[in-house]
Amino acid sequence: MARGWESKSVEAQIDEAESLRSAVPENIPDPETLELIRKKETIVLSRIRVVRDLKSAQNPRYKAQLNKALQDLDAQLATFAGD
Repeated sequence: MARGWESKSVEAQIDEAESLRSAVPENIPDPETLELIRKKETIVLSRIRVVRDLKSAQNPRYKAQLNKALQDLDAQLATFAGD
């Protein structure tokens, strides 16, 4: 009797696992979209770091370099504006 109960429990677990696998959301972005999201996030994080460094920079040459980097990052982010 116990064996029958265990097999039904195992069968129920297998059915549940299969239903969870088939219930995978269909709105998962494709790898290309994920890569674009990662690139944008990387640029945003770099921009945050540059702005923070720019606020604390003392050397005029370093400030100029950071301003140039900031302009470049803003230009890169502009390419993502349509997304």
